[in-house]
Order: sequence, then C-alpha cells, then structure tokens
Amino acid sequence: MKKSFASRIIHWQLHHGRHTLPWQGTRDPYRIWLSEIMLQQTQVATVIPYFERFVARFPDLPALAAAQEDDVLALWSGLGYYSRARNLHAAARAVVTRHGGIFPARPDAIAQLPGVGRSTAAAIAALAFSQRCAILDGNVKRVLARHGGIAGWPGDKTVESALWTRAESLLPDTAIETYTQGMMDLGALVCTRSQPNCAVCPVNADCVAHAQGRVQELPAPRPKKALPEKQVQMLLLLDRGELMLEKRPSQGIWGGLWSLPELAPDVDAASHCRERFGFTALAQQALPQFTHSFTHFKLHIQPVRLQLAPRHDTPPGQIWLPLADALDAALPAPVRTLVRQLDHKRIL
Repeated sequence: MKKSFASRIIHWQLHHGRHTLPWQGTRDPYRIWLSEIMLQQTQVATVIPYFERFVARFPDLPALAAAQEDDVLALWSGLGYYSRARNLHAAARAVVTRHGGIFPARPDAIAQLPGVGRSTAAAIAALAFSQRCAILDGNVKRVLARHGGIAGWPGDKTVESALWTRAESLLPDTAIETYTQGMMDLGALVCTRSQPNCAVCPVNADCVAHAQGRVQELPAPRPKKALPEKQVQMLLLLDRGELMLEKRPSQGIWGGLWSLPELAPDVDAASHCRERFGFTALAQQALPQFTHSFTHFKLHIQPVRLQLAPRHDTPPGQIWLPLADALDAALPAPVRTLVRQLDHKRIL
C-alpha cells in the first residue's frame, strides 16, 4: 500500500532536506519568526548573512523591541521590501505590550501581529510550537498545484482557496515540524519553478502534473502586464565632504529610510536647491542614469551632483553625514550604490 503524501514528505526531509540553515535546530520562535519574515519574497542565500548580522545585533525579541527604528532599518538596508522591517519592529513591541514579551503560540494570535499573514503564522506555529496547521508559501503552492493538478495562477482567490483546502487535507497527525520544513524544502530544492527534478521527487508516483506532462504548465504564471515607468532626479548635495540625506515618509516606497532629495526630471536642480533649501550650488554635474526595478514599476534615476557653497542651516528632516558614515545609515539599495561610488571616487 502506498504511503501517505505526508509520510513520504517527512521521510524525504529527514534524509534529503535542509538541516544546517542558521535558523534551524531551534524552537526559538524569535529566530523562526525572523527567518520567515526575511524569507518573504527573498532567496535563502540572500537572507543568511542578513539573518546572522541581525541576530548578532538583536539576539532576542526584547532587544529588537527596545531598538530604534533607524537601527533596524540600517541592518535591513539592501534586503528590500522595507515594510517588512518596520512591521517586524512593530510586532516585537506588540509582543511585549500585548503578550508580556512571550511570543504567542497559536497561529490565529500570531497572525494578528504586524506583517504576519496566514501562511507565515502557520509556519511559525508549526516549527516553533508543533501546532498542526497548513502553510502555503510560494514553494508550497507550486508543489500542491503540480501534485494535485490545480490549474490557474495561485494569486487568484479561487485557485488560492483550492490550494488551502488541499494543503489542510494533507496534514499529518504527527511530526508537523518535519513535514512543514519538508514542504518548503521540496519546493526549493526539487519541485523548482524551472527544471524541476521529478525523478527524485518523493511524491512523483501520484503527481498529476508529472503523469500528464504538465509540470511546466503548472502552476500558471502571473498574468503579464506592462510595468509603469517613472523618472526622477536624485540630488547628491555635497558640502565640505558631507552629503545631505532626508528622511522619507513612513508610508510608501522606502518608507522610513534615509534617501536623497528627489525632483521631477524637467526641473533645474540648482534652482530647486536654492528655492527649497536656500543652498547655492557652485557646480552641477549629471551622473550616468540608471534604472531600479520594483515589483510594480520601473524607476529611471538621473543622479545629479551639486557642490554647494558652505551652508548655514540644516532644513528640518535632513541630516549631513560624511560619506563613510552615510553608508552606515538605512539607505535604499540604489542610494547606497550612489553613495558608495562617491566615497570610492572621493568626488567631493
């Protein structure tokens, strides 16, 4: 008699799954939660060094809750999707205020924390507290769509509902931690988006996509649409070896990070500086344009370097930092690249 789907996943994970990731080998909900948030829309190889630096600076939940948001964002800088970092910080404080500093064990309680959705809450509950609940991250959606022959884009509500139903129907009665990790590992290592290795898959015997030759077809990709494109000037304002940064609003792109002043592409940068900040530009230079892609639009950035006459005041919401110190601030990735280029070339 064929073993159950879950028992095959569990056996495979024990023998072939991942066991040495820095957030494994623990039941500490803080580390498991942190890893799950970092892994949202980000590859494991990218996350590992960020995770290690983060826990070295904030080794437990009280340390994170007591931190300043700027320090949290600085450690997150370059990882992207910065709302994750702000929500992580807010969630740590919520655990302290709402739960006395003790991380909740039930998935419905975990899902009430900022930045934690249904699947992430279930993963934390299963891995840290052995709660019997289903997860449905991107890797698991792909495994279940192929194995069950569930057509359509998983982002569609009807398709997602069918995947949740299937995920819950396949749960084992025991070893939920191993099963949960196994589902994530199978999607990441074997049932990959392109070139899946079906020959070594533990559940290939009853996989609908494998049997019907539909592995490349399932799951259906996100419907394509043209990405909007935006253009902006970013101003590198320099005075006596220091660069001006300004705090972005907490909501929106790069919320809460330190960035460069921006203006429309058809506005003169020197005139803008004089009118907005009261600065006088002694020299102005357009640097090479480049493009930064977000998930929902492309941003064409025209950097402009302005050497200023010695300033007298600092406008509210701005700071002046030496270039080396600016690199330690919480900067968006493209701004960090620009500042690093300035620091490397010593263009002051």
